[in-house]
Amino acid sequence: MYVCICNAVTDRDIRRAVEAGVRGFAELQARTGCSTTCGCCEPLARQVLSEAVAEVRMRLPAAAAA
Repeated sequence: MYVCICNAVTDRDIRRAVEAGVRGFAELQARTGCSTTCGCCEPLARQVLSEAVAEVRMRLPAAAAA
């Protein structure tokens, strides 16, 4: 789904950015342009970012043990 309509950023784009190492909102903005125009999407973008980071962190201990 589109999170940031102004810059055509989807939830998948945010999840891909997290997979590539993004962990903070400012870094997400720099990489994707998300929430840099009108800012209306910021709450949803932060939520998607937070969920994606949590998912990655949950997988890390399992990957380290393997």
